[in-house]
This record gives sequence, C-alpha cells and structure tokens, in this order.
Amino acid sequence: MLVLVAPGQGAQTPGFLTPWLELPGAADRLAAWSDAIGLDLAHYGTKADADEIRDTAVAQPLLVAAGLLSAAALGDLSPGAVAGHSVGEITAAAFAGVLDDTAALRLVRTRGLAMAEAAAITETGMSALLGGDPEASVAHLEKLGLTPANVNGAGQIVAAGTLEQLAALEADKPEGVRRVVPLKVAGAFHTHHMAPAVAKLEAAAKELTVGAPTVRYVSNKDGRVVTEGAEVIARLVGQVANPVRWDLCMETFKELGATALIEVCPGGTLTGLAKRALPGVPTVALKTPDDLDAARTLVAEHTAA
Repeated sequence: MLVLVAPGQGAQTPGFLTPWLELPGAADRLAAWSDAIGLDLAHYGTKADADEIRDTAVAQPLLVAAGLLSAAALGDLSPGAVAGHSVGEITAAAFAGVLDDTAALRLVRTRGLAMAEAAAITETGMSALLGGDPEASVAHLEKLGLTPANVNGAGQIVAAGTLEQLAALEADKPEGVRRVVPLKVAGAFHTHHMAPAVAKLEAAAKELTVGAPTVRYVSNKDGRVVTEGAEVIARLVGQVANPVRWDLCMETFKELGATALIEVCPGGTLTGLAKRALPGVPTVALKTPDDLDAARTLVAEHTAA
C-alpha cells in the first residue's frame, strides 16, 4: 500500500520552487492560484529570502502549492492512504478529493493569516527536543507550562509556548534530552495561543464545497482514518489549536499495511521520520524534479502489484 504525505511548516527553503516551475504547466497553475488568493506564490517560492518565507501567512500557502504541484507532476496516483503534517493536512485534503486545489489554497491563505495574527498577540515559538524518553519529556514540558505541540514519533517531540517558557526549557532540559533546538516558525502553533484563529477558520469553512474522501484520509488529531468530508474539515479547523500526533498517523500507516511512502515537495522531514518508525518501508522525498523518476518507479511497482 502506497502512502502519500505532505510536510508542514519549516520544510520551506529559499528558492525551492524554482526547478518545479520549469515543468510544463506549472508556472500557469501557480499564477492562477496566486490570483485566487492574492499572494505572489512564484515570487515567494523563487526569489524571497528565508525571513520572508518564515512568515506563516506566506509559508502555509507556499507549502500547499508546492505539494499540489509536485503531486501533479507524478501523474495519476492511486495511493492507499494520504496524510499531512500540520498545514500539510490541507494538501492531503486536496489529494483525497475533499477540497479542490483552489479551495485548498483559499482555505490555507485564511489559515496562515489567522495564525499570523494570533502569533502576534504574544511572543511565542517552538523548539525540538533531541533525545530523552517521550513520556518523561511530556511530563517535564507540562511542568514548565509548555505544550507538546508535535509528537512526531521516532522519539521526536516539539515543545511550544512563550519565549520565556522556551528559555526555561533550554536551562532545564528533561532528563536524557541532549539538545533543545529552536525552530524557524513564527509562533506556538497547535497550542491554546492559536485559539483566536479557530473562529476565523470556522467562518471560512462554511463557504467551502466539501466532498467525501476518495482515499483513506489519516488525521493528525488521533491517527484515525476519517471517512466523512465534513469531519475532515472540522478537524482541520480545530487542529490549529491542538497538538499534531504524527506518531499515531505512522502507527495507522503500519496497521493499514503501508509498503511505500512518498513525501511531496518540499520533502525530507516525514521520510526521515518514516525511516525510523517504519523500518523496511521504501520512501521517496520529492525535493526537486530530479526525484520524480524514483517516485514514479515506486508508484509503478505498487500499481502493478
């Protein structure tokens, strides 16, 4: 069973879309999406610097657009399941037919703007914990008033909270944690600090035309397969203020019998986690169009099987 996944914020790098826009039709498609959401995606994906694309209002639609472009370059796909990490869940919703591409870009534009506004209320951030026991780390974070915002599996946990709380974590690491690494994100995503964004997303969701998932859609909330389009959207709305449980998503991939995993552009993070949590499952990360042949080979093998 082939699993198609989409990365979340922090995966973007300056100029990462440049080679993708050389593919037939890609520049036109990106221009149409840019017009639809009032954001020059081509500029931000090819010319903007790291600080510009760190802005969550920019990063989120840029990541969804990249995921959609790179998946389209693979041709017809029939994955057994789809999922996305954080904002990648909107990309996955488009893969599953819950939203069309333009609706997904409009929703993520609203999400990015709303989360940027929420992040501006209080100075917050996120830091990754390297090493340590996950259960002990979670308990230590809660003692410091921090949220385990991303429980990614393979021993990786991301803490989120105020800058003062994160500084306290750096000074008082959980037992066994080697390092605390600040992430290049603009706020404490997937925590109560994002609650103001939920109402704006709820309003935007009411305007959507929603379809039923055409493939298994695995949710960040609890790793469950969601079969109703309305529930997918409800989870997307609530997700911005609640932790990402990517560890549970990978457990579901294993239970479903995953035999291969492809991560769309800008790939690398989720395939890295899969290599540790799903040993023996071949993976391909789409970083540039040079990776398409390997991904197509994997798709062809699973189509034949």
